[in-house]
Order: sequence, then C-alpha cells, then structure tokens
Amino acid sequence: MPEGHVIHRLARALDAQFGGETVQVSSPQGRFADSAALVDGHTLVTAQAWGKHLFVDFDAPVAEHLLHIHLGLIGKLGLAPLAAPVGVVRLRISDGEVAADLRGPQICRLVTEADREQVVARLGPDPIREDADPERAWQRIHRSAKPIASLLMDQQVSAGVGNIYRAEVLFRQHIKPSCPGNTLRRASFDAIWQDLVVLMRDGVEVGRIDTVTPEHSPEATGRTAREDAHGGEVYVYRRADLPCLVCGHRVRSALLEGRNLYWCGTCQRRH
Repeated sequence: MPEGHVIHRLARALDAQFGGETVQVSSPQGRFADSAALVDGHTLVTAQAWGKHLFVDFDAPVAEHLLHIHLGLIGKLGLAPLAAPVGVVRLRISDGEVAADLRGPQICRLVTEADREQVVARLGPDPIREDADPERAWQRIHRSAKPIASLLMDQQVSAGVGNIYRAEVLFRQHIKPSCPGNTLRRASFDAIWQDLVVLMRDGVEVGRIDTVTPEHSPEATGRTAREDAHGGEVYVYRRADLPCLVCGHRVRSALLEGRNLYWCGTCQRRH
C-alpha cells in the first residue's frame, strides 16, 4: 500500500496538470460511469491528501462534488499523455492532452463535504500537512498499552505512516518496537514525530523514501546501493538477516498484526 508521501505527490501532480481547468471525467471500465457523468465537463478546483486518502474537488453543481480515492493494496493512479486506456481503468480524468488513470482502488466514490469531514475526523494527524496537530497522536499513544510499532501504523494515530516509515523512524530513534505506548516518554514521541515530518516531507519532494544519513550511505561505506521497487536507502526495512548498517549485527524480522516488522535488537533498546 502506498505511504502518505505518494498520495501527496499525486495530489500535487493533479493540481499542477488540471487545477483550475475544465476536465473530462469518464469510466472506461464502466463501474464509475454514472458518478463520472456528474463531474464531467466541470473545473477541477484542487486535490488534497490526508494520510492515504485523496480528495479531488470539482465545481460541479451537485452535493457530491468531491472525488474520494483510497488506493488500498493494489490501486494505482498515474498521469501520462492521452492514449487509449490500457487495462481495467476505473476512472479517467483528462484535459485532452494528459490523462490520469485510476486502476484497482479500494475506494473510488463521489462524496459531500460532510462525508469528507467525517473521513478526516477519523484520521490521526498527517506529518506532511502543515495543519497537523501532533498532540492528538500523543494522546492516543500514551493511553495505549499496544506496542509503539503497532500504534504508528494505526491511521487513527498517525495518518500516512506505513510499514517503511514505521520501521525506519523507530530505528533512527533507537526505540524498541515492542515498547508499549503508555511507557513511551514524551521526549521520545516528540523526536519520532519531528523525524516523521522531515522524512515524509522529503519523500514528497524526491519521490522515494531515504532514511540513511550520509555517513551510512553507499558512497561513504563502499557498500552496494540498495535495489528495491520502493527506491531509496533504508536501515532495516526489507533487510532481514543482513548486517545492521550501524552496528553490524543481524537485522531481525517478525510478523506484527499481519505486517512484516524489521528492527535491530542491538541499536533499538530504548523505551
């Protein structure tokens, strides 16, 4: 599932290409045809991301003028020069030159402003957004006995944080993934939050997740650069049984609530 920085990049791309423009909205697949017709031929006002949720605002004279998209596990949304649809395209937004095609989303629906407010109200603060309130995340964490590694993946705690950012920020802050939320010190939470703000906003800018500091980079250490579809250099994510880039001990892996968790037992001892 794409992490929050990907959704914010998509919102930026839609704004840059279609913002303020009259667009054609269609459903080549047919499943979204009736809804697409309601906003077809109207101006795309803006696109915004909250965590892993994308909302696209049209000036159509209907209550349900907001397009709500959640890509889920297999969904993809991409912009490309206009051409015949390839594959099963649920939704297409086009200005006659460029098309944004949506495939396999978990959610694709038109909603009202009240519907959007309900969705956003259920989400925790998004570290990428300027209006994020980290106090809301702290209140949920310090009242919970669940492991911090579980809490960080809870979208009601921190919207947009996924498996990669979860693993990497805990490593960078030397925090044991099993640390119960209600034993985490406020200073440790503040460090986690500020690190997420830096890492995730950087991900929006560069389009990949880089968490390794310069002294541990391939150029500095002479090691082979990482090759992974997610891109970027990381400390522990998908590095199970490989040596830790800092201490050299084996990176560990385990299932936590159905997701693979990665950590270094030597570097991550703090509670």
